[in-house]
Amino acid sequence: MLGMFMAAVEATIVATAMPSIVSDLGGFSLFSWVFSSYLLMQVVMIPIYGKLSDMYGRKVIFTIGITIFLFGSFLCGLSASIEFLILSRFIQGIGAGAVQPIATTIVGDIYTKEERAKIQGYLASVWGISSVLGPVLGGLFVAFVHWKWVFWVNIPFGILAMLGVIIYLQEDVEKEKKKIDYLGSGLLLISVSALMVILIQGGVYWSWSSPQIISLGFIVIMAVSLFIWQEKRAEDPVMSLSLWQHRLIALANVASLTLGAMLIGVSSFLPTYVQIVLDQPAIIAGFTLTMVSVGWPISSTLAGRWIISLGSRKTAMFGGISLLIGATIFLTLSIVQHPVWAGAGSFFLGAGMGFSTTTFIVSIQSSVSWRLRGVATASNMFMRLLGSALGVAMLGGILNSRMKQYLENMDHEEGLHIEPSLDVVNMLLDPIGREQFTDMERIVIQEGVTQSLNSVYIGVFILAVISFILIYSLPKTEPEQDKERE
Repeated sequence: MLGMFMAAVEATIVATAMPSIVSDLGGFSLFSWVFSSYLLMQVVMIPIYGKLSDMYGRKVIFTIGITIFLFGSFLCGLSASIEFLILSRFIQGIGAGAVQPIATTIVGDIYTKEERAKIQGYLASVWGISSVLGPVLGGLFVAFVHWKWVFWVNIPFGILAMLGVIIYLQEDVEKEKKKIDYLGSGLLLISVSALMVILIQGGVYWSWSSPQIISLGFIVIMAVSLFIWQEKRAEDPVMSLSLWQHRLIALANVASLTLGAMLIGVSSFLPTYVQIVLDQPAIIAGFTLTMVSVGWPISSTLAGRWIISLGSRKTAMFGGISLLIGATIFLTLSIVQHPVWAGAGSFFLGAGMGFSTTTFIVSIQSSVSWRLRGVATASNMFMRLLGSALGVAMLGGILNSRMKQYLENMDHEEGLHIEPSLDVVNMLLDPIGREQFTDMERIVIQEGVTQSLNSVYIGVFILAVISFILIYSLPKTEPEQDKERE
């Protein structure tokens, strides 16, 4: 539970601290890479660690994963530039990929089937607690200590978790011969990385028709084609393509991709909006994001009850409607500029996530045989993480290109001496740097950030509409029986 708390809190605690990090290190244009690098490596490493733990035992792989994660966390706190921070986040992500799946597997190993339901409830509560504490802790560290502690706070938790597993976990390792699909994992890493570079840099540093973007586009097409070819022939693939022939699984997985993109879009950029545009402290920004964690467990609990009486599709529709309401609220933040309104949007987004994700998991697990249940569940979680990695890249790209375009247009205005560079946002976030601007210039830059983040929320709204359409398209017929015994 300590290990899972450490990995879970990292997803929310950093977002609240990002404005302070950018004011200290600069590099506003690389903002989204701080999230993307962590998520990307987590996505790629989760299936590899799962198989390594079957081969060499949970204890050794869990310990290696936490050690890498803590080393990355230590380096993050030492960062003197945004580039070094991004590299450190890559290392963190490599380690984080071991924590969640192996912690869940250890629970499966040491508890009986009857005890597991209760213990899984404890594990699920870790995610709820970390989602609430993460933004608040981030705000407190920024306000009273230093943003470096956002990363260094992991170290005591990680050491305790590691010592607990080393001392108390007794396991008889029956080494299984498993073939790890390293080629598939490598092709996935190449294709997603290249696509993320296109989404973040396209239209900002490279024009969409530049040789760099065209070359990267070719790499994406080639890597995806080779990935599909590899997954069809691999004995134990990273992603089982046969599952995608099932309509419910295919729709739920694509919807999970868009849900992951929506969630990370709000989690990554809402604290910055609240701090720059609404001019609120980091603690208030943290609380607006915390409302996601209030809506999620409430709707998740309701979904668990309503699935039986209403059916999966109707229950998921509550999620689709909540997502649209939340996205509409974010779309109107430029009109109703208040942190309470931002918190309301977060609440409905959380409610939508709870209704949708719970229904997807239950529906998927009920529609396949026991032998495929683990793989089918993992594929859905994998798609949500992949959506987060791609979503933060795409929405970060929108933010950068809109801000650059705005500053270039403002460059011709009389009385303004603002460099048409994204670095001016770094200066605005820095209490000393912002003194270099006149009141008029500060208002102009603030307006640019407002317009740019509003464009991000248009992207979030479009993702909500796509998610709603996918949920509406779920099969209307309910499974007549649970296929566990088949």
